[in-house]
Amino acid sequence: MPLVLNEDQNMLKDSAKSFCADNTPITQLRRLRDDNDESGFDRNTWQQMVELGWTGITVPEEFGGLGFGYMGLGVVMEECGRTLTASPLFATAVLGTTAIVEGGTQEQKSELLGQVVAGELLLALALEETPHHSPYGSATKAEKSGDGYKVSGSKKFVLDGHVADKIVVVARTAGSAGDRDGLTLVMVDREAAGVSVTRTIMADSRNAANIEFDGAEGALLGEEGKGADVLDKVLDAGRILLSAEMLGGVQECFERTVEYLKTREQFGVPIGSFQALKHRAAQMFCEVELSKSVVLEALSALDENSEQIAELASLTKARLNDTYNLVSSEGVQMHGGIGMTDEYEIGFFMKRSRVCEHTLGGSAFHRDRYGVLQGY
Repeated sequence: MPLVLNEDQNMLKDSAKSFCADNTPITQLRRLRDDNDESGFDRNTWQQMVELGWTGITVPEEFGGLGFGYMGLGVVMEECGRTLTASPLFATAVLGTTAIVEGGTQEQKSELLGQVVAGELLLALALEETPHHSPYGSATKAEKSGDGYKVSGSKKFVLDGHVADKIVVVARTAGSAGDRDGLTLVMVDREAAGVSVTRTIMADSRNAANIEFDGAEGALLGEEGKGADVLDKVLDAGRILLSAEMLGGVQECFERTVEYLKTREQFGVPIGSFQALKHRAAQMFCEVELSKSVVLEALSALDENSEQIAELASLTKARLNDTYNLVSSEGVQMHGGIGMTDEYEIGFFMKRSRVCEHTLGGSAFHRDRYGVLQGY
């Protein structure tokens, strides 16, 4: 597979880069944080993203989307990562949309995907129940009730859960926590009776929520007891697209650091002339280039529905976890004392890197998963 963007993808990337630079600079995230904005993102900016068609990039054309593929959405996520854009794009257009496309009935797809494309519907995935990523660790119960299901249990770290209109809940109709079999996906309205949402603000000033379900009624998404088949696809798509966002943050952080090394003087010379800092910058450069390659390959695998998606998702997420951690830490350190202050933007990248690192699995989880997938 060619690890390069085609003409249309390059045009989309340039458009996204221009939009994010003009409309979602880090100053917007700072304002949202300082104002304790109730949504956690700018609604007007989100509407502009919808009008640009970003919410429909991976939605098939028959349901009103662009059918442009994950590579297209990946380049958009990358540019959003450069400016730390706060929006429901990942939770809605990646996790939620993939769940509906992979598990929804024809009727559900026709009804819901068009609303997503039009910006009328925000989605969230309620998966985690413990401090550590555990795809099959759900103990939340789902019981059949008439034409739907009643869900009872609690979920943690639900990205954009407090603003989502509908929540895809990973529940259990059989087995016990840790079993792959017996998982069932149920789509629940956030405003439904029995749903209690508590917003949490993470270290990177972004949104998550803790959600309690007490007999909340929802609709089945996919097959009862076989939700893991859909969940695996949703999570791997999420890991790869989140890695694409992380790649944008990595590149921006690296470029800002290199520019600082060229301009900051000590002892009458730019600090970038010091051999020790040159070596550290060279190491970061190599890690950034490796990260570009794995993200491109993983996005290509998604679009080609490759049999290697699972392996590439874990390889990519582990690689970007490590690279973002390294580059953001070095960036703050090389900026010296001013890098530790809130008034300087480099610290925002380190905070975002730490949250991304533990979203949908840290490096230890993915190295273990990769080994298992390889037969070890």
